[in-house]
Amino acid sequence: MSYNTDIKYKDDIMEKKEIKVIGLDLDGTLLDPDKKISEFTFDTLKEASERGIEIVPSTGRYFSAMPACIREMPFVHYSININGASVADVRTGEKLYTAEIPLSEALDIMRYLDTKPALYDCYMNDHGWITGSFKDRVESFVQDPHYIDMVRNLRDSVPELKAFITEKGRDIQKIQFFTYDHDFQQETLHHGAELFPDIICTSSVRDENVEFNNIHANKGDALCGLAVKLGYTRENTMAFGDGDNDIPMIKAAAVGVAMSNSCEDALKAADFIALSNAEDGVAKFIREYCF
Repeated sequence: MSYNTDIKYKDDIMEKKEIKVIGLDLDGTLLDPDKKISEFTFDTLKEASERGIEIVPSTGRYFSAMPACIREMPFVHYSININGASVADVRTGEKLYTAEIPLSEALDIMRYLDTKPALYDCYMNDHGWITGSFKDRVESFVQDPHYIDMVRNLRDSVPELKAFITEKGRDIQKIQFFTYDHDFQQETLHHGAELFPDIICTSSVRDENVEFNNIHANKGDALCGLAVKLGYTRENTMAFGDGDNDIPMIKAAAVGVAMSNSCEDALKAADFIALSNAEDGVAKFIREYCF
């Protein structure tokens, strides 16, 4: 385990916290490069749960889009989904928190994306939706084979997405676009909030995607809010991540951990750097810090 010496308040953070809630990003963090979880990591999380620590998947995906190996963990009681737009008790299905994009604003974002070199979809009512013509051309916009499969398998096609969500009349949990234009992706990440002030722009697929969420939807607020609801404080939280959408959670947690395979900004935001997701980094860090 290595310590990031660039952080502020080094002495305070070096003193170990009593961790009761751990937020875990999935892709690039908890899941290995094959999108699986090792027996060692599973056993570590199970032991953490037995020690009274809540294990909380924290992902940009909606709940049923998470891998079965995560959804079926018997010790997972709560889940942060859609970058914090939804926090739920997975045993009862009760939503503890939601932060959605108003329908009118979602339509404005989609009309804007219609003028750009981008494929976009959305999450609504814990499900993924996409215009059929986009789904047919996914390989023209998405490079990573895993995310090509995700768009194909976890999005339902509709004739035209804007018309579909208008007919449903519901607010939207997240809008996501993929693009082959790196400059457009970076421009949106850094300046999208200027176009849509009530929106936060982040990324979970490096150099390929941008995700639009309600400004009140982020993994950090969701993690700390859940901790309070469970009777703890921020000082009892730990978070692991690797991407831009994990930075609010890494910063908000009392112990923020970036994987060694993280993007540069996540590494800068972290208090600690764990081994990579290919090396059981999450499990090894938890064992060293918490056990």
